[in-house]
Amino acid sequence: MHVQEWLETVPAVSIYLLVGVVIGLESLGIPLPGEIILVSSALLASQHGDIDPVVLGACASAGAIIGDSIGYAIGRRGGRPLLAWLGGRFPKHFGEPQIALAERSFEKWGVWAVFFGRFVALLRIFAGPLAGVLHMPYWKFLIANVLGGIVWAGGTTAVIYSVGVVAEAWLKRFSWLGLVAAVLIGLTSMLVLKNRAKKAAEQSAAGSPAAAEPDAVPAVD
Repeated sequence: MHVQEWLETVPAVSIYLLVGVVIGLESLGIPLPGEIILVSSALLASQHGDIDPVVLGACASAGAIIGDSIGYAIGRRGGRPLLAWLGGRFPKHFGEPQIALAERSFEKWGVWAVFFGRFVALLRIFAGPLAGVLHMPYWKFLIANVLGGIVWAGGTTAVIYSVGVVAEAWLKRFSWLGLVAAVLIGLTSMLVLKNRAKKAAEQSAAGSPAAAEPDAVPAVD
């Protein structure tokens, strides 16, 4: 069953909790499809009046901010042994290449890696724990965490919800072609910042002198 079809059978309150919990766990450092759940829920809200997009966006933002903060605390306490343990559990997400790329992103962007990390799948699960491991000052982390969580979660909800509303109106007047076109336009606009952040991270990985020595990254001040 498709994610959206399954969500249609769940009460609104459960949708809010589901979105908040899944995004919170993903931000904490557990590889989960938080973005897929958020997009599906926002699109569902545009078609059904029981789900309030404002409440949905608030729950998603809260989950992102709280999850990242917990991940920061765990990372600060667990240190690099925690990353090594996670690498053994989730090699596709926390393997040495992924950790090295994330560390280079933090070295280049500093606190902005937490903000832009919201828009990149790899950094989204790394940002909180890695900021803690690198001992980034919590007040800096918190500012970037709150801003990033609100912009990513709230922005994604607003864009997808708006696309869904427009698509429904087009669908009544035209055909399924209008729905497909509206969704593609909305997703494209949402992914612009995401793709730019990803390319910047890749360029940093290719050009950074620290690429050969990922373990030599200093703590973030």
